[in-house]
Amino acid sequence: MGDFTFAKRMEPITGSAIRELLKLTAKPGMISFAGGNPGNFSLPEKEVAEIIQELLETKGKNMLQYGPTEGYAPLVEELQKYILEEFGAEVAKDEILPVTGSSQAMDLICKAYLNPGDNVIVESPSFIGNLQCLKIYEANLIPVKSDDKGIIIEDLERLIKEYNAKMLYTIPTFQNPTGISMSIDRRKTIAELAAKYNMLVAEDDPYHSLRYSGENLPAIKSFDKNGKVALLGSFSKVISPGLRVGFMAGDAALIKKCTICKQSADVHTPTLNQAVVAEFLKRDLLKPNVEKACEVYKQQMDTMLDGLSQIKAVVKYTVPAGGLFIFAEIKEGENVEKYFRKAVDRGVAFVPGSPFHPEGGHENTFRLNFSNSDIDTIKKGMQILKECFDND
Repeated sequence: MGDFTFAKRMEPITGSAIRELLKLTAKPGMISFAGGNPGNFSLPEKEVAEIIQELLETKGKNMLQYGPTEGYAPLVEELQKYILEEFGAEVAKDEILPVTGSSQAMDLICKAYLNPGDNVIVESPSFIGNLQCLKIYEANLIPVKSDDKGIIIEDLERLIKEYNAKMLYTIPTFQNPTGISMSIDRRKTIAELAAKYNMLVAEDDPYHSLRYSGENLPAIKSFDKNGKVALLGSFSKVISPGLRVGFMAGDAALIKKCTICKQSADVHTPTLNQAVVAEFLKRDLLKPNVEKACEVYKQQMDTMLDGLSQIKAVVKYTVPAGGLFIFAEIKEGENVEKYFRKAVDRGVAFVPGSPFHPEGGHENTFRLNFSNSDIDTIKKGMQILKECFDND
């Protein structure tokens, strides 16, 4: 190992505890409920191949050349329509920035907007990747309370005032890891609080389209009248994670600063990949692809929920209306890691829940993913989990 003197901001960043645990799961034949991948069946390889061939034949080497940091113009045009139709938010073209996966959007916001020590309110539990991003930029994370309708507004406003919060990071729809969706009333109120207290809201919504029941919910961004909400979106779960195409939609001044940051990060999101997504949207291929995926995901989720209901040690679990995850709890005071290790020994992996909580604790929680396993595999895996949890 080389001898390096790393930046002080990296001292508390030790890598994801989950990544270390998941090294245990890398053996052949492992049934993994641990990831967050879309099902292989949902990846539209035929359509993507046809689009790429047509793009190269009609646009030639322009598809292989550098492009503007602001994004591929036809994609920006399609995104403007998509954001209105899918999220209910009306945005101008200069308020949109194509990015290399929505995780890059979070990184750009942190880079452009946060100073070391700024207070950022986060859900607990929340997506580990973006919690770590916030930590790398030396933000002070303030957990806010939630229930089955999302962030509790009274606690949020108390924390905003107490900590003079600069930003709220939230996943309002089919939240990772809980699967919970925030109510419309709370979405509207959060947009109002952002304006009242001059606080930016980073609204991370990569699972928005993956709905299996109920009505589509408008984004917090749709209620934003003052440019205080930045919507982060992704096509990783609904087209392909390998394309690495996402977007952010926010105030033009924020987009301009993030564009400058992006220029020094990767110059631009790959032109060909942006063009593929633009054509996918233009040809109305997204909706049927999502509908096909949701039909299967619903069956997979129901199968997993049925298996979970039969595990006596599990005292509570979420029943999402969409998304890719179920969050569960065993008796308070117990630690799920011993069951994790037993399960891995039996060939099944899941994710312990403690690392999703920025304040630590909650060792009795765990996350399950159903999107990347077929029905028979889920049945087999859940039976093994039942034996691991109930035959302690």
